[in-house]
Amino acid sequence: MEPQMNPLTRDLEPLTKAIDLRAYRQQVLASNIANADTPNYKARDFDFKTAMHNAMAGQQSGGLPLVTTSGGHIAGGGGAGQPGLQYRADTQSAVDGNTVDMDTERAQIADNAIQYEILTRLISDRFSGMRAALANN
Repeated sequence: MEPQMNPLTRDLEPLTKAIDLRAYRQQVLASNIANADTPNYKARDFDFKTAMHNAMAGQQSGGLPLVTTSGGHIAGGGGAGQPGLQYRADTQSAVDGNTVDMDTERAQIADNAIQYEILTRLISDRFSGMRAALANN
């Protein structure tokens, strides 16, 4: 029998999953920028919509499973709860094989930061509304 979620948890679950994914995406994008001068580095990202759908469905969508070649090996998960990273399409050709386009990365970081801010405000507004309701009782 599956445990019942209380209404507060049920209401906040999509927001908390979305904010976790936005925070993770910010790390991925920052990693791309940090490696802008690394030869043969391939810029990575993930499809937020797919990752959010998978998170809400309770699926683990990350990485490749680890292979065990001996009975003594510990079975590993494939990036539990984290979306599978994909290589971003090459928008500029670099002599050193690096595919980081700083304009694209800056635009994606700015957009992701705005989306993250919206989520934090939505969560804050939910708690403010609950505090106000409790204060009136």
